[in-house]
Amino acid sequence: MKFEEKIKKAVIAIIDSEYQLKVNPESIQINKTRKEFEGDFTLVVFPFVKLLKQSPEAVANLLGSKLITSLPFLSGYNIVKGFLNLTLADEVWQNYFKEIQTTDFHFFTQENKQPVVVEFSSPNTNKPLHLGHVRNNLLGCSVCNILQANDYKVIRVNLVNDRGIHICKSMLAWMKIGNGETPQSSGLKGDKLVGKYYVEFDRLYKSDVARLLSEGKTQEEAEKQAPVLLEAQAMLRKWEAGDKQVRQLWQQMNAWVYEGFAQTYNLLGINFDKIYYESETYLLGKDIIEKGLKQNIFYRHQDGSVRVDLQADGLDEKVLLRSDGTSVYMTQDLGTALLRATEFSPQKMIYVVGNEQDYHFDVLKLILDKKLNFSWGKAIHHLSYGMVELPNGKMKSREGTVVDADDLMQNMIRIAEENTDKLGKSDTFTSQESQQLSAMIGLGALKYFILKVDPKKNMLFNPDESIDMNGNTAPFIQYAHARICSLLRKAQEQSLDLSASVKVNALPVFEKDLLKLLYDYPAVLKQAAEDLSPALIANYVYDLVKSYNQFYQNTPIFKDDNNTLKVFRLQLSAVVEKFISHAMSLLGIAVPEKM
Repeated sequence: MKFEEKIKKAVIAIIDSEYQLKVNPESIQINKTRKEFEGDFTLVVFPFVKLLKQSPEAVANLLGSKLITSLPFLSGYNIVKGFLNLTLADEVWQNYFKEIQTTDFHFFTQENKQPVVVEFSSPNTNKPLHLGHVRNNLLGCSVCNILQANDYKVIRVNLVNDRGIHICKSMLAWMKIGNGETPQSSGLKGDKLVGKYYVEFDRLYKSDVARLLSEGKTQEEAEKQAPVLLEAQAMLRKWEAGDKQVRQLWQQMNAWVYEGFAQTYNLLGINFDKIYYESETYLLGKDIIEKGLKQNIFYRHQDGSVRVDLQADGLDEKVLLRSDGTSVYMTQDLGTALLRATEFSPQKMIYVVGNEQDYHFDVLKLILDKKLNFSWGKAIHHLSYGMVELPNGKMKSREGTVVDADDLMQNMIRIAEENTDKLGKSDTFTSQESQQLSAMIGLGALKYFILKVDPKKNMLFNPDESIDMNGNTAPFIQYAHARICSLLRKAQEQSLDLSASVKVNALPVFEKDLLKLLYDYPAVLKQAAEDLSPALIANYVYDLVKSYNQFYQNTPIFKDDNNTLKVFRLQLSAVVEKFISHAMSLLGIAVPEKM
């Protein structure tokens, strides 16, 4: 049981014994004591003032004196207005330190062993992954890591949007102007080659629209009647009808894209337990919609499309099938959700998708839960995250104004290499070690900069700021880790026995501050899982490193004549190193031993 829970139980017992009154455990507030006050935990006494009909100071004095008597792990207390600050005995922190020296970071046991399915990435096969996808992948991967660290069984899934009008646009443009170009003949990664023709389609489309406008068509008429768009729509109908030639081209171009995606995922450190393909799930979605039509849950609109009316639920009408019978995103999402529920019986299905799709997921959950009455409909959770913004505005794939994920990662590695060379950090490294360090720093900087921001917030990506060695960045944390590893190597060179059991008579302030932060880690880890927020982990490890750096600057470890204190501080450094490494691994970030 944690100290906070023990204090709560004791407060309830004291009030029951002294006043014969029952206290709701939920009304008891215990927080970490603010740094400007002495103490470890602060009990807020204001909720008891009215109940006990005494002043805040009198209540605090009574509780403080009784708690010190009944809880041997408390060494003292002080009162600041309506706040009772409680101090833990040094012995408690010393015992806690012994515990965490051998921790395996398995702090939790979940009773519900049904898996949690987490969908992330969800790329389209008409373009390469870009900066927006990078945030999605990093967020999804880290959330999976955090849930697993909380003892959840996690299934990582990817839904590849491999069919639809956007795919046909790339295919049609390649047919028209590609001249048989391939990744081999062009030297381009397959996903980049296909993305090139998605941009080319937009150019052809704008040309058609301009011509129709010059012929007297209205803007709306020109946009709907552009010949190249009508051809793409006809190609989609042929695809859904199983046209052999269209299907062959589709398979060929998608194969190019998958090969390109694999390289990007590998560099980013992303993997999946299962990959779904929209081309394999949309038919199941169509079956669900047909059944809903027969049950009058859905209806056929006068234009021939199939829709669901959600106005009574505060939403709108939603198209489930187009008037020409072709499917939309909602079609395959219905089918995929049913497939996953059948396969895994999950306790939760988490969709990591940007906040521009909030309405889509409100509709999806409403249809599955309230309209179709699936028992697992409530298990759907949309992890809605903000967009990554650039100094020059939003990214647009069709206009080719995206920040390509591969280019971004290589640029980060290049900046890291330049910085390490400039600072002389890699002077003693071999060429291979230097390359590995640059990749570790560059990719770590990218991941940390994105993950330290609350997922719900929009963010501005700044490569130079992300790789700063002195700010709230991965390189700052990575350097601290490398520094600790250097200390431990030096201890080994001096034949210091760090496995020895040592006890310090009185804990110095910086060491105690570090132990307090280490004590907080399980609570932070639990909260990160509840909130699905890697930002909590990122900012925790940053605070831990700041505290360690303060300890390091004020404590000349190897100059101390007290060997017991020297060994204790090195052991404490070794524990901090483990916690840094574990926290950063949850963010998908490697930490170097030399830097």
